Amino acid sequence: MSASQEWFDEQSRELVHLESIMSMLGWDQETTMPSSGAGPRARQGASLAALYHQRLTRPRWSEVLGELESTELDEWTGAAVREMRRKYGRATRLPEALVRELAETVSLGYEAWVAARKESDFESFRPWLERILGLKRQEAACLATGDCLYDALLDDYEPGMTTRQLDPLFSLLRPELTRLLGKIQEAAHQPPAELLTGNYPRSAQEAFGRSVLTAIGFDWKAGRLDVSPHPFCSGFSPLDVRITTRYGEDSFVSSFFGIVHEGGHALYEQGLGGERYGSPACQSISLGIHESQSRLWENQVARSLPFWEYWYPGLRKSFPGQLDSVPLESFLRGVNRVEASLIRVEADEVTYGLHIILRYELEKALLDEDLPVSDLEGIWVERMREYLGIVPDNAADGVLQDTHWSQGLVGYFPTYLLGNLYASQIFASARRRFPDLDSQFSAGKYVPLREWLREQIHSKGRTRTAGELISEISGEPLDSRYLLNYLEGKFSRLYRLDG
Repeated sequence: MSASQEWFDEQSRELVHLESIMSMLGWDQETTMPSSGAGPRARQGASLAALYHQRLTRPRWSEVLGELESTELDEWTGAAVREMRRKYGRATRLPEALVRELAETVSLGYEAWVAARKESDFESFRPWLERILGLKRQEAACLATGDCLYDALLDDYEPGMTTRQLDPLFSLLRPELTRLLGKIQEAAHQPPAELLTGNYPRSAQEAFGRSVLTAIGFDWKAGRLDVSPHPFCSGFSPLDVRITTRYGEDSFVSSFFGIVHEGGHALYEQGLGGERYGSPACQSISLGIHESQSRLWENQVARSLPFWEYWYPGLRKSFPGQLDSVPLESFLRGVNRVEASLIRVEADEVTYGLHIILRYELEKALLDEDLPVSDLEGIWVERMREYLGIVPDNAADGVLQDTHWSQGLVGYFPTYLLGNLYASQIFASARRRFPDLDSQFSAGKYVPLREWLREQIHSKGRTRTAGELISEISGEPLDSRYLLNYLEGKFSRLYRLDG
């Protein structure tokens, strides 16, 4: 091994370790850190972000990367070098002072968002959002290679994706989703909103959720389940992956599907390959592909009839007397109930995309200064009325419901809808590979699907781009018809739209 390769491997591992430490601090802040620790945590995060930036912008990177790029490399080393070239190129365009200020500001901004959301007080958070957006504009201006600031931020989460690709895609999806929503709302057979409400003790919810996580393959020796205000998954390494959910004892639906959703993310993280941990290539391809794994397990698997043919008897036993009068068919329609709702993370499969398109449009306008932050709350209400036909009566259920902007995650939201698109196309390929997939689910068997996903996606790390991966798995580029056909077919059956 050459001296350059040794230096590359050592420095790459160090950067991955720093990323894991910063992620660990974020996990702690959202789960167990006392609120009084916000100030010190912000300074800790800023120090680590500055240190990471210093290590990533060392002048020798240019020399080493150039030398390695001129040699013949195996698949994984080549992917690692490409990823480091990408990271180095972005980092060297960012001033360290901006990196430090942004890290400290979003840490404090997150705490301000938590307090503002609790009081439903957007005005108290508005100065923080204005400051964060100002810093993100500076960041985007440093990174942009064209005239679109948003593309520079989007590329951090979905490498290679641009607004020129997203805009027509989302413009096609929005009317189709609205059309399907209208048909469902007019259907004669509507599951009652209160069908699945009752008394669901938290301890029993957690026990049932853990059982399902175990069945789909979550490795408890390499992961844990906790509680947070906003469900999420943090992968510090393939051997330490942590997920969270939130519980409400009047319903099990939100916590359960939150557990399965984050469990899908965790299966991806745990499947990346521990033996390659430390390599820049041993990471997920993109947030959209990551989201495809959580959406696939949550929706295509855990909201399906075959899944509940196996699990419904156990669910009834977990909550005695709560579901005795609810037959399986009614239960299935209950967990797939479509209704325009205020909260994105609790939205059904049909309306979820409309929530994402709304946020995508607004954050683009905010970044480009076409929308003043002072007008954001009012525009949010107007778009909710236009897209979903409902409006929030408070900021906590409206513009303050998501944590992303408080953490500087501008450009992140589109990856959620991309995840739904990827998931539908991937699952269609899985059905072709396993014609008996439904019978496997109804028998409580998930190993074939999980191992296929591990082989096709997880174990490949960043040796593929998202576009290459989808084409490799399905034989064609990303196509919105897979999601639209899936939704049309599923909800036509559930709501008897064809009579």
